[in-house]
Amino acid sequence: MAGLNCGVTLPLLGVLLLGAVLLTGGAAFQIGLPHGSGITVSIKLGTPLLSGKHCSIITRRILTTTLLIKSGETKDFSFSCRDPENYFVIEIQKNIDCMAGPCFFGEVQLQPPTSGLPTLNRTYSWDVQAHKRIGLELQFSLPRLRQIEPGDSCPDGITHSISGRVDSTTVQIGTFCSNGTVSRIKMQEGVHMALHLPWFHHRNVSGFSIANRSPIKRLCIIESVFEGEGSATLMSANYPAGFPEDELMTWQFVIPAPLRASVSFLQFNVSNCERKEERVEYYIPGSTTNPEVFKLEDQQPGNMAGNFNLSLQGCDQDAQNPGTLRLKFQVLVQYPQHESNVTYVVDLSKERDMSLSIEPRPSRQSRRFVPGCFVCLESRTCSTNLTLTAGSRHKISFLCNDLTRLWMNAEKTFGCMDHRYCLRRSYSLQVPRDILQLPVQLHDFSWKLLVPKDRLSLALVPAQKLQQHTQERICNSSFSYLVASAGLGQDLYLGSFCSGGAIQQIQVKQNMSVTLRTFAPSFRQEVSRQDLTVFFIPHFKEEGVFTVTPDMKNKVYLRTPNWDRGLPSLASVSWNISVPRDQVACLTFVKERAGLVCQTGRAFLIVQEHSSAAEEVFSLEEVLPKPSTHHRSFWVNVSNCSPASGKQLDLLFQVSLSPRTVDLTVILIAVVGGSALLLFALGLIICFVRKNRKKKRNKGPAVGIYNGNISTQMPMQPKFQKAPKDADPHVYAVIEDTMVYGHLLQGSNGSFVQPEVDTYRPFQGPVGASPPSPPPTCSRTWTVKLAPEEPCPGFSPESESEPYTFSHPTKRSGGDRNTEVPLLDAHEVEQTGE
Repeated sequence: MAGLNCGVTLPLLGVLLLGAVLLTGGAAFQIGLPHGSGITVSIKLGTPLLSGKHCSIITRRILTTTLLIKSGETKDFSFSCRDPENYFVIEIQKNIDCMAGPCFFGEVQLQPPTSGLPTLNRTYSWDVQAHKRIGLELQFSLPRLRQIEPGDSCPDGITHSISGRVDSTTVQIGTFCSNGTVSRIKMQEGVHMALHLPWFHHRNVSGFSIANRSPIKRLCIIESVFEGEGSATLMSANYPAGFPEDELMTWQFVIPAPLRASVSFLQFNVSNCERKEERVEYYIPGSTTNPEVFKLEDQQPGNMAGNFNLSLQGCDQDAQNPGTLRLKFQVLVQYPQHESNVTYVVDLSKERDMSLSIEPRPSRQSRRFVPGCFVCLESRTCSTNLTLTAGSRHKISFLCNDLTRLWMNAEKTFGCMDHRYCLRRSYSLQVPRDILQLPVQLHDFSWKLLVPKDRLSLALVPAQKLQQHTQERICNSSFSYLVASAGLGQDLYLGSFCSGGAIQQIQVKQNMSVTLRTFAPSFRQEVSRQDLTVFFIPHFKEEGVFTVTPDMKNKVYLRTPNWDRGLPSLASVSWNISVPRDQVACLTFVKERAGLVCQTGRAFLIVQEHSSAAEEVFSLEEVLPKPSTHHRSFWVNVSNCSPASGKQLDLLFQVSLSPRTVDLTVILIAVVGGSALLLFALGLIICFVRKNRKKKRNKGPAVGIYNGNISTQMPMQPKFQKAPKDADPHVYAVIEDTMVYGHLLQGSNGSFVQPEVDTYRPFQGPVGASPPSPPPTCSRTWTVKLAPEEPCPGFSPESESEPYTFSHPTKRSGGDRNTEVPLLDAHEVEQTGE
């Protein structure tokens, strides 16, 4: 009994020492154990002594750190400190021998009771030894047990450690906490049970009983009882170490109606078997193939109604390299949903190179119980992830309380490698109807389109024009298309696009990847109106070409591919922008500078109208051009250099249309000028007619003066000859510059000297049919501006009249002589030049 021992006579030298200890120490204790009880109590240091602080056990005038009390002994002791729980632990072990005779079974008591023990961390352990033919059963009262991994702790600090025996080897069955589903554990050949109680917990009952049962002929049987929705995580014996060789372990699950259970393996390893095969066996109520045998790597059963058993069977391992067999699994029990009784058919038998994955969408972990979301194949094989492949017809169902926790991802590959057969052919990008009818949201559907290198390119044509997603104009639709191409040794992300824009076509140089990404369930109704078609077209050298047909309702924002990562080195991208005849386009760059620094080569921006061979060429390392107007359709080309690190090329620009207007002042001036010109012409005609009439009246006989010394022929030219009948008298000759100023271009040797010109060559080819060709990237020439720049606000209207053009007259063949007559001879040209 606990009490202060004050009547002990101490030697004179120890009075002062022990007196000081008693003044600073705690209460005295007495522990007595009956004869034949099989109980042993030991008190020892549990943690290392703190530096500068000491605590000891005082017994029989001796300071010690350990105390052992055996069956039939009684000992008095105390501690030299007031907080012994920080230094010492107490272990109470009881041995129960059932080998010699009958044993006492029933509810296990805590002996000695916790009230007679010092407030230390306590461990009660019971070691039961029995014959192999005797089965032992541990029954746990409420709350039941929950298994944890060795080394983990329980929230209340109370843990149960259970182990068994195989011959002379101890096998760890598991470590458990309270508030679980484990109600019974059956073993044979003995059991060791340890109950760990923290010093502050005043529990006075063990919470379990021991019963005698028939042999179980296996290592152990663990019973897990569910009373409602919940989950249980269980582990094989000796986990995470290896499961005993060629042993059998069984879990029994009690599932009340109408709950359903699903099994999923969280972690497992297999050993190297010499004989037999490691496996798991299920005994499922109502199954005609009991037991159902599965390998550990197989998909485990799910959506099971009623009680069932799961067994783990080991094998004879290789003596040289045994390996390790271990298993950690989870059983999830939940109410069936309406969808669990509905079977969906996904027919992929006619598809090729396609896969469909149904999987959980990312979500935050919750500490509360959350029912699982399972996809069941043929109603029995259930898992959180399921992949369906092409060429088969699949039947699936769902065991999930909330199908929004799942989504689908599909991928399909289509390649056409015969360029002669594939040229001009098309392929429609549509989601199969069997996928759209599933009650799970489609997240991504990706098409990978492959073409022979340098033989074919791809053109993506939508049924409705597309809008490019930018910060200035965000896509708000329920789905979008992510378009990328493979080129320049890396994937080129062209952008994200949705319906309702101005992009009529996207052309890609090489292989293309198109991903349909959805954002809302309503995409099923909207995606039916959107269809994409891919055409196989002749190969071109641009990385990408966008065909844009804007309207006056909205501004069109366009940006270079690989936004935020920069256009790849030496890449070239073009935009073909259409402008209606009665409208004017305004091209505006959002930033003043591109922020690009070239390490090698030059980066150019080229703007060229379709009906003009003139180009506007700008260096992207300098200031970007100001807003400009365009009355005709035009090209915008961006060609990158090899940029310096951290100075990538990202370019954003906008195109807006406005009606083409004519200035009233110009109209008035034109009308007045035209009227004045008409009146002037009429006046000249009247005067000419009157003059001719007057000359006819006053005409007399002709008088001629002959001078025989004067030649009637122009110098250095033959005489005039009669013009042919088909000659047009209203066609005037054009004087070549070299004929008028030729003497200025002649060198000392009489040859013509060609002027020095820049090395830049403008686009050569049909105007408007192809994007402008960029200058060589290694060119070091300055920016060349070949066309005037017009600002958007207050631009002047274009004249409706056609511009005059002059062409050189063609040389006549045959006997026709040159009829070009210079108006001045060489001497007169010199004087005029001066």
